[in-house]
Amino acid sequence: MAMDRKPEAAVLLLISLCAAILFSSCGILPISPVEATRGVLRARVGETGTDGPVYCRDVRLCGSDVLPAFYRARDFRPAWIDDGLTLTRATSFLAALSLVSEDGLDPKNYHLDAIKSLLSENKAALEKRPRKARPEALVDLEMLLTDAFLLCGSQLVHGQVDPETFQSEWFIKGRIEDLAAALEKGLADKDIPGALDLLRPNHAVYRGLMKAFRTTRIAAAAGGWPAFPPGPKLKKGDWSLRVEALRNCLEARGDLTLSERIESAFFDAELEDGVKAFQRRHGLEPDGVVGAGTEAALNVPADVRLTQILANLERWRWITQDLGERYILINVADFRVGVFEGAREVLSMPAIVGSAYRRTPEFSGKLTYIEINPTWTVPPKLVREDILPKVRKDPGYLKEKGIRVFRDWSEGAPEIDAEAVDWSQFRDDALSFKFRQDPGPRNSLGRIKFIFPNKFDVYLHDTPDRGLFARAARDLSSGCIRLEKPMDLAEYILRDDPNWSREKILAALADSTTRVIPLRKPIGVHLLYWTAWLADDGRVQFRGDVYQRDAALSEALRQNASTSAE
Repeated sequence: MAMDRKPEAAVLLLISLCAAILFSSCGILPISPVEATRGVLRARVGETGTDGPVYCRDVRLCGSDVLPAFYRARDFRPAWIDDGLTLTRATSFLAALSLVSEDGLDPKNYHLDAIKSLLSENKAALEKRPRKARPEALVDLEMLLTDAFLLCGSQLVHGQVDPETFQSEWFIKGRIEDLAAALEKGLADKDIPGALDLLRPNHAVYRGLMKAFRTTRIAAAAGGWPAFPPGPKLKKGDWSLRVEALRNCLEARGDLTLSERIESAFFDAELEDGVKAFQRRHGLEPDGVVGAGTEAALNVPADVRLTQILANLERWRWITQDLGERYILINVADFRVGVFEGAREVLSMPAIVGSAYRRTPEFSGKLTYIEINPTWTVPPKLVREDILPKVRKDPGYLKEKGIRVFRDWSEGAPEIDAEAVDWSQFRDDALSFKFRQDPGPRNSLGRIKFIFPNKFDVYLHDTPDRGLFARAARDLSSGCIRLEKPMDLAEYILRDDPNWSREKILAALADSTTRVIPLRKPIGVHLLYWTAWLADDGRVQFRGDVYQRDAALSEALRQNASTSAE
């Protein structure tokens, strides 16, 4: 029976194709626009067969993997063409498509010019001959609209570039969305703009960045912010012509509201507050003094900041929308750790992250246990690069730091007398000893560490070097995250465990015994890298690109834009 149907299908396909060609050549629609479009779609896409690239007007469609299946599932019914040729769905979609410029996307990359041309062509044809239109032109419009939705939706979901192609420290799973299903839902709900909007990252940070992009783009289009002239440091009490320029710079950025009665050349308390506000927004030491760092930040052009916001919008399109009901978020570029319940931050503290030489990677994990009074087994790389140079200068360094040395890395390997070893005789690359630091106040991990197992051996931990948290730039570690308030984090995480009140945690810390506390419910941990975001006060925050990741991402986006324009 199956073999008998094949010739019939072939005949039907041939008839559809011939009819489409005949109707197109005649320039009329003897049947309804929907049925005419359906016939040409069936002929152009094909009932079955091996799918390959799909072309429309000599343009390869980016949705070649999805578009054929989309139309076959609809039995080739058009999504955008209606019998009255009102094309209301197309009109509403184009309005929504123009708004993706606020996401940092270029609407022209989604066949915008071709679609507008076809709509104008269709309108002109209808004005000449009501209810008459070329089926081929209608199918071109139909396919380009569908491909525009699929392509734009894909870039809202996954981003414009693949982070794994240019950023070696990226290890976060992205989102998964059924784009064809999203379009079908928009069609069923008669809300294509709403369907497209649902594909945007549904996170307050992303929406805030969109707002920051709009305001910064307006500033850039208006010529940017006023420049600040170079010169010596400025502080409260100074008189200088540069003080007036400073006022103008801060006012243009919204960090200072000029009062009616001011001496423009005098650095008063009001101006100092404005400088501090600017410094806090840019991750600088908020001392109110305009030194080299603040002067440099004041002279970053608006279009450079716009590029920075674009990079961070793209990053948010790379990550999953579901960060968890409760989660820990480390913003590496901001040197800060936050604990969130949904969208609400319930705990925040300064952190120390990896240096530019030993970068903290971006990835997600699950915090599964806490270790009280941990030992620290020093990674071989750190032994070679950090420990041995100090030991060779000071033979008593290991004893001072409480670091013991074992013959090798095997279980139960005997301890050796480190002071009896001539460390200058050992080649760094041939060293087989294991170095382990005992628990205690000198331990590099402090009194507590938080483990979320990962291949990078990165974790959160305490530190004895408390003074480092006073610095504005804290890219100082070997990749792990040092916490200013580890006790507060431990208390929060263990709050649902009656066996571990704050008093019991403190008592355990006072003991030198190493203890492991498994969590009853693991907590998500996300290590991300934002250099721009909108804070709760509605002001955009900027941070330095300590790992030069913005630069690499901006170049990838530029190259992608150049390719799309070809």
